[in-house]
Amino acid sequence: MNKKTKKNKNVSIAWAFKHIIWPRRKTIGIGLILIVFSRLASLVLPGASKYLMDDVIVNKDIEMLKILLLVVISAIIVQAATSFLLTRILSVEAQHLIAKFRARVQKKVLSLPISFFDNNKSGALVSRIMTDVTGVRNLVGTGLVQLVGGTFTAIISLILLIRINLTMTVFVLVPVSVFAFIALKAFGYIRPIFRKRGKINAEVTGRLTETLNGVRVIKGFNAEEQENASFEAGVEKLYENVKKSLTSTAFVTSSATFLLGLATTGIMGIGGYLMIEGQMTFGEFLSFTLYLGLMISPIVQMSNIGSQLTDALAGLDRTEEIMKMMEEDDPEKRTVQIEELKGEIIFENVHFAYEESKEVLHGIHFKSSPGSVTALVGSSGSGKSTIASLAASFLTPSSGMITIDGQDLSKVNLKSFRQYLGVVLQDDFLFEGTIRENILFPRPDATEEELLKAVSGAYVNEFTDRFDDGLDTLIGERGVKLSGGQKQRISIARALLASPKIIILDEATSNLDTESEALIQKSLDVLMQDRTTFVIAHRLSTIRRADQILVIEEGKIREQGTHEKLIELKGRYFELYTYQSRI
Repeated sequence: MNKKTKKNKNVSIAWAFKHIIWPRRKTIGIGLILIVFSRLASLVLPGASKYLMDDVIVNKDIEMLKILLLVVISAIIVQAATSFLLTRILSVEAQHLIAKFRARVQKKVLSLPISFFDNNKSGALVSRIMTDVTGVRNLVGTGLVQLVGGTFTAIISLILLIRINLTMTVFVLVPVSVFAFIALKAFGYIRPIFRKRGKINAEVTGRLTETLNGVRVIKGFNAEEQENASFEAGVEKLYENVKKSLTSTAFVTSSATFLLGLATTGIMGIGGYLMIEGQMTFGEFLSFTLYLGLMISPIVQMSNIGSQLTDALAGLDRTEEIMKMMEEDDPEKRTVQIEELKGEIIFENVHFAYEESKEVLHGIHFKSSPGSVTALVGSSGSGKSTIASLAASFLTPSSGMITIDGQDLSKVNLKSFRQYLGVVLQDDFLFEGTIRENILFPRPDATEEELLKAVSGAYVNEFTDRFDDGLDTLIGERGVKLSGGQKQRISIARALLASPKIIILDEATSNLDTESEALIQKSLDVLMQDRTTFVIAHRLSTIRRADQILVIEEGKIREQGTHEKLIELKGRYFELYTYQSRI
């Protein structure tokens, strides 16, 4: 995780009330009014039962029976109508909130630095965005309102029970209080389990995503069994977590069954004795029993809702963990806006480390003039890609400074800088869709003429003309239906259409055959013209015309100069070049 992340504390009910519930107070207020009417209507039937037994039947009063039935039917209609409105208003609002939360978290995730994505699996992040936020429906949806409504019903029922018989009510309150204490302790134990479950689920989802994306490698190395074993271990870990929460929930439920069953048995005994002694009518006993059910039912229901709210808060814990991370384009630090870019980039004694005490660049110093081509060569792992990433502002130096047109790049607003940036990577990413959509990605509003110019400039039409659907050919996930060279040319066409001032080319011709390389080299010449360009290349023959070549070894610039100058030195570049020439 990002080192700048503040240590996350559990999201509290107070926080959830302030940031989620209070802003939607009108909708939730309507829900609370509806739940009050619903609960009041539910109290009609137990009261009517007393009158039915003690008055209507005893006195054979048909008129009163009609009135009683009319009141009960009206109460049922109110309950049905309020139930529908509750679901319609609150559930819809809850789903709207989930959609907004997902968009908010996704926006935040995309604003985080590249290092965050290097340290987190894409599948895990998908789970954080899509799954963790779903619990908020229990804060805004019917869950919270049902909790309040249940409390309201329990209190009103308790008052009515006391009015009917105080002794029986006190007897009931003892096991109910014990159950409430057990439930409270259980939810405190369950919440960390729910929080951990979200992380495990994200890990399993992340691994599964990797497996599906790398299916060709898996099959190519006959590694299905080890991937199956890895996934099975993940789902087993998830199962163990679920088992813990289910055990805790089952304990609460069984406690409720035992204690409330004990109370019911006691009520039968006490009520039976009082009726035999003539101290209680059958109607009163029936009414007491029904009101008791109305008091106990919400308490049991609240234990389930409490579990849902615990899950919701655990999901919010994980969501807030992301939301508190430091954004890449910090508006407080990156205040410099670039209105017009010339393209001069200077590295001044730049050091960089991906991890503390493991520095990969040591005092890098060079200047790239506007419109110049700077080639980076050297052994694998020497630091070439790191330098290119620093120039692209994907990374920030540990010490030293990088300037763009004299401005400290670490203080430049990234959006204003990256509008002038274009990248063509070794394994450039293509989105699922058509060739046209991928080329138009940086400028969806480009004209057909601009599009076709980029297509011809990168020689994309050389192969799309052979396709039945041309530029509208579907390429599959990550461009799986295309060859490496075809994907590379689409990436270059995309960069051509963006018309940037600064270009990062990372092994731009590495995936091409000799014929394709010749075509691409021509388009790259056009692309690099009058643009500040950084080229990472293992094929040294492609960078002979670079304005300067930096030979990077072990995170330092060992040699620097033009192709001819470095050949004359007969140093490391000379060794690399002559070795490739022999090959």
